[in-house]
Amino acid sequence: MRHAFPRKTDTMDLLDLVTFPTRPLRALCRVPADLGSVTRRGVEVPSQELGISQARVEEVWDRVQKLYRTGLYPGIQICIRREGRVVLHRAIGHARGNAPGQDSADNATLLDVTTPFTLFSASKAITAMLIHKLDEQRVLRLDDRVCDYVPEFAAHGKAEITLRHILAHRSGIPHVPPEIMDLDLLADSENVLAAVCEARPTSKAGRRLAYHAISGGFVLRAVVERVTGLDLRVVLDREIRRPLGMRWFSYGVGAEDVSQVAENAFTGFPPVPPVSMLLERALGMELREAVALSNDPRFFDEAIPSANVVTTALELSRFYQCLLDGGKWEAERVFEARTVQRATAEQSFMELDFTLGLPIRYGLGFMLGAKNLSLYGSDTPEAFGHVGLTNIFSWADPERQIAVAILTSGKPFISLDVLRVFQVESAIGRSFPKLVAA
Repeated sequence: MRHAFPRKTDTMDLLDLVTFPTRPLRALCRVPADLGSVTRRGVEVPSQELGISQARVEEVWDRVQKLYRTGLYPGIQICIRREGRVVLHRAIGHARGNAPGQDSADNATLLDVTTPFTLFSASKAITAMLIHKLDEQRVLRLDDRVCDYVPEFAAHGKAEITLRHILAHRSGIPHVPPEIMDLDLLADSENVLAAVCEARPTSKAGRRLAYHAISGGFVLRAVVERVTGLDLRVVLDREIRRPLGMRWFSYGVGAEDVSQVAENAFTGFPPVPPVSMLLERALGMELREAVALSNDPRFFDEAIPSANVVTTALELSRFYQCLLDGGKWEAERVFEARTVQRATAEQSFMELDFTLGLPIRYGLGFMLGAKNLSLYGSDTPEAFGHVGLTNIFSWADPERQIAVAILTSGKPFISLDVLRVFQVESAIGRSFPKLVAA
């Protein structure tokens, strides 16, 4: 296998010309000259049946291929539904064996549309919907205090923190002690909970928006397990996974399935301050360490609510299609419509996130789109979804009637190549124009 970027047959754009000289400084995967040899396709509905030319769909795929050619991603999987029907479902690259530094990709495992990925922070939206479901069932209430269910959580002035504060990233405990992500410690849920309960708030509950990269998930897990008496994975299976007919879609996987999960790889430039310091503070560890941890079989043993849901792009887009349809999937009522409305209603109005250092709109468990600056492309004010480390994107856009999942196994540090991701999103926005007025 030889690296294909740039090929003589390719037209280099301005971004290629700017980033090409820096390639020797970056950790990159091998890219074959023939992309067709590493491309797999799922079942797709002819786009013409939905009033969209196939050329528009291929424009999106062309942008995905350009993203893959950067060498920053061993594999990319994408699924787009329009009005509930799958119009783009493809995978490109390798599931395992083509990370930077590996001698040869000749014996690497090809990525397929059925290969599951780890969602990292995109898991948060799924965990949030479990809380909303229990609220719907009147098992708990969003404005209940966490300590009403987990009394020991009240330590160090945390008695007034509510479930709503956690879901909206306003609890005041955005960070956790680094030792909490020790894989041996994660196997002991009581020790993990004790560490979270010992956390000291950095601000008064409700006052400051600061993204909870890891901490909020452990709090929500404790609440769910206390009120139901069941393991979090059992609740997810009962309330979402089985009603939606998923094969994967769970926290972690069994030991027999670990080898099927796409392997993550650190790519791109070495992390540098100050962004590397922000990431380390949010994750509780250095980025490269977090990527290595995600490939350890022990990472899949326990439920890590903010980080280790494992699923495919097809399944993840099905989850968002269910929300887009007001909580219904085929003949199954998974959530009440008002539950979905409450979960996706705006809570933070484009204010500065003190963890991420960016202005982001939040719902109760979801990152929201915006008219201009958005995680889901421009002109997406009604979109809701969540992103995951570092370039996993999943969202639904009610105005365009699309549900999108873009899963990547490359974990690059921030660089100009991230613009390729936004080019994919821009192509999606152009190719699937709005059908519904806001």
